[in-house]
Amino acid sequence: MNFGYREVCLDHDTGQRHPESADRLRAVRRALKERHGVEYVAANDADLDLVRTVHDPDYIDEFREFCDDGGGDWDADTVAVEATWDAALASAGLSVWAARAAGTDVSDRDTPFALGRPPGHHAVADDAMGFCFINNAGVAAQAALEDGADRVAIFDWDVHHGNGTQDIFYDRGDVFYASIHEDGLYPGTGAVDETGRGDGEGATLNVKYRPGADTADYLAAIDDCIAPAVADYDPDLLVVSAGFDAHEHDPISRMRVSTEGYGAMTARMRNLADDCDAGLGFVLEGGYGLDTLSDSVATVHEVMDGYRPMEPDGDVSDEAREVLDELAERGFGS
Repeated sequence: MNFGYREVCLDHDTGQRHPESADRLRAVRRALKERHGVEYVAANDADLDLVRTVHDPDYIDEFREFCDDGGGDWDADTVAVEATWDAALASAGLSVWAARAAGTDVSDRDTPFALGRPPGHHAVADDAMGFCFINNAGVAAQAALEDGADRVAIFDWDVHHGNGTQDIFYDRGDVFYASIHEDGLYPGTGAVDETGRGDGEGATLNVKYRPGADTADYLAAIDDCIAPAVADYDPDLLVVSAGFDAHEHDPISRMRVSTEGYGAMTARMRNLADDCDAGLGFVLEGGYGLDTLSDSVATVHEVMDGYRPMEPDGDVSDEAREVLDELAERGFGS
């Protein structure tokens, strides 16, 4: 498995107590050092014209000027320094590399994983928020479309709803966005009745679980709702917005996905991409326990390298089944 990585992403300095720190990438790199078959690619920055097709040009100019002036607190959670501009363009560029390396053909299954920061899925078209400045998965999807893909699917398994990705593509039918996220967490969006608008009607799927959902609940959401919906959509490329903060030991969530569970979800995404004859790429989002983040990313690599993860023993919870039944009533279900 190839990983996109650039040292400039470490220069985005959020301060000593911020959960989204450069130590996240350092921990992942240490964990991957122990694995075989890991190769790193230093991709180019994202093209500004491409970024401006996803984000409002005035916002991008404002963000650049903010960093040129030394940065500071964009909001209570989202911090920048002068180097954040270069890190954000590099992070977006790594995601574009992942989309293009995955391509739209599964004949060569060397799935790319973009290890960039700052993350991106909260960045809306005209604003930064939630640690995010440029929507990396959104820019990756747009790059694939401009390269000739007809349709792209994004599956966001970060514990927080990717409001930015949803917002950017909500009115469009060429990108399908699906998310599993925890009810009650930032940013409070992602209700099951948010299904898209206009040309995008039916191209947004939100699985909003109550705190405590575990691996079995997540896999049921994929098996019963997300995989069938994505298969019906038939994308040319599947991008995983891969946050690992739904882990049972992550410090900022109450979900209970295991490390092995991330392996099982990865296997399902590989099989789904195969079924759709689509390329598959991963883009790093959240995950704030250094050990759980690094072990989970390493497990993604091992699954793509041939490891077969164990299935969970537990049953789907009643609370999760209620959510999946409601989605089935809305047409998202097998």
